Parts: sequence; C-alpha cells; structure tokens
Amino acid sequence: MLRELSIRNLAVIEDVTVSFHDGFHVLTGETGAGKSILIDALSLVVGGRGQAELVRHGCDRSEIEAVFDMPLNHPVWEVLARNGLTASPEELLVIRRELNAQGKSVSRINGQTVNLSMLREAGECLVNIHGQHEHQSLLRSDKHLDWLDAYAGEPLGERKKCYASLYKQYESAKSALRELEETSKRQLQMLDLYRFQLEEIATAQLQRGEDESLAEEKRKLTYAERLRGNAAEAYELLYGPQGLDAIGKAVSKLEDICSFDKTAIAPLLEQLQSAYYQAEDAVFSLRDYRDNIESDPERLAWIDDRLNTIHHLKRKYGESIDEILVYYNKIKTECEWLENRDERLQQLREEEQRLYQEALKLAYELTSLRKHASSRLSSAVETELQQLQMGGTQFRVVIGLIGGDHAEQEPAEPKLSINGMDEAVFLLAPNPGEPLKPLAKIASGGEMSRIMLALKSIFAAIDQIPVLIFDEVDTGVSGRAAQSIAEKMSQLSVGCQVFSITHLPQVACMADHHYEIHKAVIESRTRTSVTELSLNGRIEELARMLGGVEVTEKTRHHAQEMLDLAVQRKGA
Repeated sequence: MLRELSIRNLAVIEDVTVSFHDGFHVLTGETGAGKSILIDALSLVVGGRGQAELVRHGCDRSEIEAVFDMPLNHPVWEVLARNGLTASPEELLVIRRELNAQGKSVSRINGQTVNLSMLREAGECLVNIHGQHEHQSLLRSDKHLDWLDAYAGEPLGERKKCYASLYKQYESAKSALRELEETSKRQLQMLDLYRFQLEEIATAQLQRGEDESLAEEKRKLTYAERLRGNAAEAYELLYGPQGLDAIGKAVSKLEDICSFDKTAIAPLLEQLQSAYYQAEDAVFSLRDYRDNIESDPERLAWIDDRLNTIHHLKRKYGESIDEILVYYNKIKTECEWLENRDERLQQLREEEQRLYQEALKLAYELTSLRKHASSRLSSAVETELQQLQMGGTQFRVVIGLIGGDHAEQEPAEPKLSINGMDEAVFLLAPNPGEPLKPLAKIASGGEMSRIMLALKSIFAAIDQIPVLIFDEVDTGVSGRAAQSIAEKMSQLSVGCQVFSITHLPQVACMADHHYEIHKAVIESRTRTSVTELSLNGRIEELARMLGGVEVTEKTRHHAQEMLDLAVQRKGA
C-alpha cells in the first residue's frame, strides 16, 4: 500500500507531504486546484515520462518520494531482485525521483540508483492509473486481445511464450526466403561477375609477399653490370698489394717487434691479426658475390610482366596481395552460396512451411484457451455491469481470425501474428432486443466509464496491483449510475488501495478517507495544499460539491445525510 507521498516544487505544488491509509480515498477540489498534479507525481514516481515543464517556475528541480508498505509475497520484490537491487520485504519500499529543469531525471529505489526501465518495471507492480484517456483503449479492438489474454491467465501465458518463440523462428525463415527470392535476378548477374573475378585471381596464383621479393630481384637484375663491376673493383683493392698483402707485412713487422717489446706491441698485434682475418673473410665473400652476379634479360622481362599482373589485380581488388586474397575468399564463399541458390530456396521453403505448421498448431491451442476464457469474461463483465446499473446489458468477447470477419469458416492457411491467429473484439448491447455492436459504435461516455470499471474490478485480483487510481473516470454519469460507481470503488478497496479524483458527491461520500486539494495565492505565488478532512470538513466539502458557490444549512444537512447513507451501504 502507498503510505506516504512527498512532493516538492512540482507545478503549483511547493511542498506537500500526504499520508494515506487502507481503503477508498477521494481527492476533491475546485477545477484547477492541482488534483491532477498528485496523479502526475505518482505517475513520475513509478516510471512515467518526465517533462521539464513540470518543474515549478523558478526552481532547478522537482522531488517526488513515495513510501510503500508491501506484503512479503508481492511480485515487486522478485522484480527488484532480478534487477540486482537490494531490498528486504520486511522494510518499507521507498521510491524517489528527481526531475531537473532540463527534463533530466534521477531515480532511486531504497537509495539505489535505477534507470527508467527498471523503475517502470517495478512501478507496474505497484500502481495502476486509470484516466478518461484509457477509455479510448476500450474503443480500440487491437487492445481487446490483450485484455482477454490477461484474463485467461497463466495457462494461456505459458503457451503464448512457447508460441512466440516459434513464431519468431518462422518469421526469420520467411524473411530469409523473401530476401533470396526478391534479389534473385541481381544475384545471378553478380554470379557471372564473381566467376570471372575468381578465375582472374586464381590464374595469377598469387603468393603472399612475392611482389616485394620480385621488386628486390628486379633491382638486382636491372643493375647487374654495375653491381658486378663495383664488386670486382672492391675485390681487387682488398686482395691486391695495398690490401691483404700490406696488412700481412705489417703483422710480420709487429711480430718481430713483439719478440723484443711484448708488453707494448702485443695488444696492437692482436688487433691487427683480427683485422687481417676479418678482411680475408670479407674478400672471399665479396669474390663469391661478384661471381654470382649474372645478367638475365629473360628473367627481368618475366619479372616485369609478373609485377604488372600484380599491379593490375591490386587496382581492381585491393591495395596488397593480402587484401586481394581476402577478397578472393569472400567472393568464393558468396559464389558457392549463389550456385546453391535453388537448393537453399527449397530448404527455406521447407523450413518456413515446417515452422508455420508447428506455430499453427500452437495457435489453435491459444484459440481454444481464448474461447473458453472469452465465455467466462463475458459472463463476469455482465455481472459487474448489472451491479453498475446496466442490468440487461449484453457483453460478448468475440474471437475471429486475423483479417477475417469473425465468421465460422476458416481459410486454408490462417494468417499468424506474434499473438497467434486471433483477433478479439468487445461487443455490447446496452438495451434488451438490440443487436450486439462494437463498443466504438454504441457506448456512451457514461457507459464506457462503467465498462472500464467493471473490467478493472475483474482484473484487480488478477493484476495483484495494490494501488488503483481513477482520475475522473466517473465523468458523464450521474444519479444512480454515479452511486453504483462509488459503491463499486468501495468494494474494490477491500482488496486494494483505491484513489479517485472526482467531482461527484455520490462518489466522495462513499470514501473512507477524503482529501481536499486547495489552491491559494500567497506572496504573489500560487501554492497548492492537500488536507485530509475531518468529519466536519467532509460535510463542508460535500456541501460545496452539492451547492456550488454558496453553502447553506440545507446543503450541509444533505451532505450529512449522504455520509450516513454511505456508512449504511458500506456496512450492508
């Protein structure tokens, strides 16, 4: 249950903290006093969309905090645990949301920061807000199936999950088949191109790194004569009288000196001997290099042709041999896929049909469960409507095939959607003897309010949502119909906490707790206050609702009488 709501700097509300109780609450006040702001605040705290315009003028942010007291077995605790939030069912649940003047918000559950989707998931377990705009969902037949499925409960829900998984596989296979069929002409044109490219690259027999090694070999062949000449001259210089011979003679002289002055000359002799042997090795290596250099015009011409071939392929398929080979492997795979196109088409057609038949089988199971649930829901709604002064009204949930006319005959292959093969439509006949027609064509505003309330009465136990808020859903009704709506809300409050914003005294008098929303201008600023009314305060507020601007003793007496009758009805 919602135990406390604190609001700061939200629209015309500067600072309000309200405590709530079990049972049926009503909020009343003059038009424009700020009653809907309370609903906006609760909507924000359970994940509603935040807007910068809601922040009170001149303030940098709004703050809303709601305190809930939830039973240990309520689904919200499982939701919080699944999202990794630490929360003990033995403690109060505190949800806080801050909205700044730029429209950005920060949300916390028991002090832990959460994103908007997590807040919304938890909020859906806590509060259900019903306003006049929600009546429009009853006029949309595409929403009727959702209502029916929720009423059918867990048996249908489990089968629906299995069906949805299979349906997604079916859609994936169907999409792949359509894509392959629709691009066949272009793909066949590409196949000829791919084959040409594969042959061109394969014929070249490219090797990784060969372009670099061939370029190096080309340089050597191009300058072979120059390389050989320089190598020969260098060899003659090193091997001649001024080369090794000179070093050898120098070594002999130092060896002679060393026999007389070993200490001074021995290190120099060792260095010179080492240099002689290194120079000798270099001379022999240089001789081998000179002898191995050959001019080969035919090899040079072949290399030129080969490098031209590689350059041509680079211009078409990649900047390097590695990139060309990657492209080759890519189009080879694509070509193999295209060459097996007919086989792939047949496989996809068979897979699509197999998945369709399996999904269709589950869809028929869903239809059977829905038909059983539709009969029960129709009876339950008629019972509720009878209590809401719509006795004799016929209400039917009719199920038909998608795109059909809800007739008995079925096409050879029913169309499937993520929800199965069914459409559902709510039909109503408000008066005996009239034919059943869609709600959009027959229901008035007052009837829509009562139909919505009837459905919410039925779904209250199913949803397990502890807080139900009705924002002026009694608009368009009066007299005995208004009284029946009030009594129904009072009955609902036995199992959950019910809030109603209302302008009808018939509804207000049935409440267990009455709050007045009052707007006043203080120091040139508009401020809204929320006051829980005592018995005398309730009498005054009801008298105002009955008599308008002027409250008389007669309207006060009438208000007292309404409260007394309400106590009797609730005790009956």
